[in-house]
Amino acid sequence: MKKYEHIFDTRNLQSDLKGRSLRSGAITLGSQAIQFILQLGSTMILARILSPEDYGINAMAMTITGFAGMFSSFGLATATVQRADINHEQVSILFWINVLIGVLITVMVAAISPVVAWLYNSPEMLKVILALSVIFTITGLSVQHHALLNRQMKFFSIVSVDVVSMLAGLIVAIIAGYYGFGYWSLVFNVLINATINALGYWICCRWLPGLPRRDSSVIDMVRFGSNLVGSNIVNYFPRNLDNILIGRYHGSDALGLYSKAYQLLMMPITNLRHPMARIAIPSLSRLQNNPEQYRSYYLKCVSLLAFLSMPLVAFMFVCSDLLIDLILGSQWNGASQIFKILAITAFIQPVFSTYEMILISSGRGKSYLILSVVTALVVCVSFVAGLPWGPIGVAAFYASANYLIAFPTLYYAFKKTSITIRKFIWAIYRPSFSSLIMAVGYFLIQPLMSDMTTIFSLVIGFFISTTLYIIVFVSLPGGIAEILEFYSYVKLILRTSNKF
Repeated sequence: MKKYEHIFDTRNLQSDLKGRSLRSGAITLGSQAIQFILQLGSTMILARILSPEDYGINAMAMTITGFAGMFSSFGLATATVQRADINHEQVSILFWINVLIGVLITVMVAAISPVVAWLYNSPEMLKVILALSVIFTITGLSVQHHALLNRQMKFFSIVSVDVVSMLAGLIVAIIAGYYGFGYWSLVFNVLINATINALGYWICCRWLPGLPRRDSSVIDMVRFGSNLVGSNIVNYFPRNLDNILIGRYHGSDALGLYSKAYQLLMMPITNLRHPMARIAIPSLSRLQNNPEQYRSYYLKCVSLLAFLSMPLVAFMFVCSDLLIDLILGSQWNGASQIFKILAITAFIQPVFSTYEMILISSGRGKSYLILSVVTALVVCVSFVAGLPWGPIGVAAFYASANYLIAFPTLYYAFKKTSITIRKFIWAIYRPSFSSLIMAVGYFLIQPLMSDMTTIFSLVIGFFISTTLYIIVFVSLPGGIAEILEFYSYVKLILRTSNKF
């Protein structure tokens, strides 16, 4: 339909793709900061209203809905974003497929609710699971609207809806908790959040789906989406197997130290990596038919991500004792060694995981699935191999596995592109070298600050580390030019000539 051509046509984005990407990244990071503050504030309030039992019931329910949620979009949202050309009829078919999948998941989750209640020996779970099962139908109604906003890089609309829906859900939860609704307060939070999200995406997108018609071209998109779902399922197990093994063979104390160390380390890393991927995938998808621009855009993304993440991880590695003592308390000091080993992995993980951007944006869903299976097997074997040495052994073998598969993974991902391993290394060598020198330098001067308080030591240490990192960075060939380019990104973000 001609009235919707502007929604599907993305040619207008390529005239200012760089600026749009940078401003989108800034908006997404700002949104995450707001959501983090809202989440932290609501947690402080709800923790004083609700009981641990209420949170326990919610956590048990989320294990079921979380796994089922991996199937809700069936990868069709990414297929819509990735596709170079798409039309109203195709997206309408995908919309009805997503609705059907949402309804089926709702029915299946509702059907197993008695089993879940019996398994957890918690009668309350029956009604909770039944109520939460509705979110899959609600989500299914808005998957394609969210995908179209993403495709058009209208991230201001997306994050506005996300923040409003989150705020509404939390307000309802706090009011319900205050009036004694207990664990239902947390259920209301999820339902309100999902409902306002769906309504918001419909309002911002302004697209009405048509009736489904037979279209053979959609089969390729469904196949691509199914490969992504398969990859997510495969990746689900290595992300959770380490916790299962440590808890089973070394007890809850060891698991507590390991999981807290991992959670603390990944919190800032995730908040850098996820916004980057969220912006980069639709941008790279628009450039998939232009190899030179595609390569340039990707390498600049990697360089910027390395510039931000590598010194941060290096600083956290050196200051692990201080960070854990400040954030978690002295009773968690046993997590420091685990934290250090996991930081060795986190040093390269954000930049090496960008292979996912390549495979998804270029439509290589099957390759992504194959690579997910191989890497999952290697990581799972590393968990088992390190298990005899407890959480430290698991962390150490996990780090070794990540370094072992890093370059073969990149080689496989780059194989059908204009990107090479050599260019990738050139994009990250300045941040990586500068971060390592910074870590060594700060490690040598750290004993001089032993008499300072924890907070003061971290503030002074961060200032010294940042200064040392920048000095080393600009001393390397091309360092000043790259810093100036990053500065130009900031100026470009501040421009307000283009609207979202």
